[in-house]
Amino acid sequence: MTKPTQLGKINFLAVSVISMPSLSLFEESPLAVHRLAFERWLRDQRAVGSLRQASSIEVYRDMWGSFTAWCLGQSPAVSLASLDVRDLQAFQAARFGMKSADLSLTPRHALRLLRLIDRVLRHHAAETGEPVNTAASDWIDAHPEIRYAEAAQADPLPEFLSVAEARHLITFLSDARPRPGLSGSRRDSHLAFTWQQLRNRVAVALQLGGGLAPGDVRALTLDAPTSRGGRVRERPWKVAVPGNGNSPARETPIAPWAGELLQHWLQVRTEARILGNFLFPSTRSGKPWSKDAQYKAARQVLEEAGLDASDGGSFRLRHTFALRQLRRGTDSDQVARWLGVEPEAMGKYRRVVSSPEDVV
Repeated sequence: MTKPTQLGKINFLAVSVISMPSLSLFEESPLAVHRLAFERWLRDQRAVGSLRQASSIEVYRDMWGSFTAWCLGQSPAVSLASLDVRDLQAFQAARFGMKSADLSLTPRHALRLLRLIDRVLRHHAAETGEPVNTAASDWIDAHPEIRYAEAAQADPLPEFLSVAEARHLITFLSDARPRPGLSGSRRDSHLAFTWQQLRNRVAVALQLGGGLAPGDVRALTLDAPTSRGGRVRERPWKVAVPGNGNSPARETPIAPWAGELLQHWLQVRTEARILGNFLFPSTRSGKPWSKDAQYKAARQVLEEAGLDASDGGSFRLRHTFALRQLRRGTDSDQVARWLGVEPEAMGKYRRVVSSPEDVV
């Protein structure tokens, strides 16, 4: 058997390359682009704490994987740049009617999937400098049965304060701090408050003015408030919330009026020589505030303010904060990070928001 000549070797390689699927030597394959776009998005979501649960990450990975498989199974393959509304319509049609749990596509699942595609597309555009592909958001807008899928009765709207109620509560809470601009008895009304009464009002203020949950309030420590870099010297403008089993450690801004109350509380707490490292302790010795005691304290504050304390409880304050931020035009994912929740949890708030409103 004779050895192939050098020319024969070259011809053999040429034939081999020609017989392979047509792939550019200078461009990444569609599969690589799909995978990289998702992994970059996932990396940044984990970095900012928006995605932390392994189960949630696995669900998103499966969702994106099924989308990628469909795109690459088309002829020609559907790239992130070429994807359009017609492709998404065909993708939806192919998936409806699937029986297995991971392929079934209820309207709410479809909404979640299309929002994932939209987020990855927008992130990919920001990473590469390419124009944003709005096919997914355009498809959602064109299908109201999907767009409003989260409005099911099984997912009730959050309870929240009206603008008038929120403003009334802010005025009521602010009576617990010095108010030099006022005259007469209201100017010195804060002197009549015990440290426990002041603690209760400031805790409620952080729920309304910072979106904190009751558990967040109880977990705050003395190093939580941050005043450095704020607009007013020594006035806290954000708080650091420690993580727990359900949410990561995070920082959230607080409204100026809530910052003023918190500043006064820190001063009173020091003067009263309250021990311990909890920002809002139960006793002078620094014992932690129990769940039941804090619940009763918040309820009493709301009742004293003339608000119904039974309808939605103090969680209404957190919901009100979220809605005010969204109505200001704050990005939904950013508000989710401040609240310490997954972006999908913001759907209940988006259903409420319909017009801009001033934040309180």
